[in-house]
Parts: sequence; C-alpha cells; structure tokens
Amino acid sequence: MSDPILLKSNDPIIKTVGFKAYRSIVERRVERFTPAPDEPQDIEISTPWGEFLTANAGDYLVSEMDAPIEDRWPVEASIFEATYIITRPGFCVKNALTHLAPLVDVIGGDADQEVIVETLEGMVSVRAGDFYLALGIQGEIWPYPEDKVSTIMTPAE
Repeated sequence: MSDPILLKSNDPIIKTVGFKAYRSIVERRVERFTPAPDEPQDIEISTPWGEFLTANAGDYLVSEMDAPIEDRWPVEASIFEATYIITRPGFCVKNALTHLAPLVDVIGGDADQEVIVETLEGMVSVRAGDFYLALGIQGEIWPYPEDKVSTIMTPAE
C-alpha cells in the first residue's frame, strides 16, 4: 500500500478541485464547550469516524439527531457562529453552503488510498473512497462522510 497523502488547506491542489455547493437539510444537536476557569480549557473529542479532535473553550460540539450524544465533533466558535443558526435551545441547522468534492477525485482515483486531512481541530486519517473533501467559509478543509452526502445534503441550486 502507498504512503498516506497529506492534504492541507493551503495546498495548491485545493484551488483546482471542482467543489460543488451543497446545503444541509437536517437539524443537529449542539452544546457549547464552556469549562469553569479551574477546569481544562480544551478537551479531546473522539469523533464518530474514530479520530480525536481538539475542542477549545467556547467551541461548539455538534452531533446528528439520530446518533448517540457522544458521537460529536467540535466546530470552532467563529465558524459555527457564521455558518449555523440555533433553532431552539440545544439544536441547530447549518445555513451556510458546504462545498464538497469526492476525495477520490481530489487524490487521483484510488479509493483505498489513506488520506490525512489537516483540519482546524487536528489531523484526520480516512480512506479516500469513504469520504468527500469539504471546503468551508474560511478556506478550511475537512473530510465529510460519503454516506452523509446522499442522506443529509442536497445540491444547492
């Protein structure tokens, strides 16, 4: 098997990717990470896809409605506030478009290729065939599960 491919938001290839705009069609659970002053100001979150990401004080912890509450991921506060809306206490929807491209297309066609994506919250290692590459409002990138594209996203008109 070949060595993992590392993708960073400032890699030249990111500018050449044919991202397509999608809109989320689901409500999600959300809570703000607000530790007391005498508690640790960051925590490691075990994501639903098996990686560990760091949430800092003030970040938001988001999860799908049909998933166990511990299956969550952190979203940096400024990005959450620019891209999500609180629908009612403890719940949100993403109102910004998410730009997606099949990760297989980004790396050249090998579905079994391991890809390490440098996200704002940490490094995430995924199998290319199981994920899309997402591009956010600040140029940040992250892997997006392929099965979620067809179930909770719709192409933007």
